[in-house]
Amino acid sequence: MPTPSPDPIGGRFADPNDWRAATLARARELIHEALPDVLEEVKWVKPSNPAGVLAWSLQGLICTGEVYRDKVKLTFARGASLPDPAGLFNASLEAGTRRAIDLFEGDELDAAAFRDLVRAAAAFNAAAKAKGRAP
Repeated sequence: MPTPSPDPIGGRFADPNDWRAATLARARELIHEALPDVLEEVKWVKPSNPAGVLAWSLQGLICTGEVYRDKVKLTFARGASLPDPAGLFNASLEAGTRRAIDLFEGDELDAAAFRDLVRAAAAFNAAAKAKGRAP
């Protein structure tokens, strides 16, 4: 079972001493707690985004994590199809498929609700795969 480092992939996405690095590291920790078999990788590396995008998958894309100047964005690929009773989604609410959580300095992520959301995304992927559809 892979264990996430407290440093978001060697400081690739933010200075390890920056609040954004700590926020992304906490999200990584919660994702791995919720889904110990999740695949974590860096995708979509290109000249305009040399760090790429941190992505987690299990039978399909679960979510991505990106660091911006003023926030950390956690985007769920099929967020519009997921239950969110705690109201974690606060961005991309008008998108047809995805939903996101924008975390700003000082924001605290509800750990239990976030783990539930990650598990719901994995269950959605598993159900889609069982029906022969791509998640």
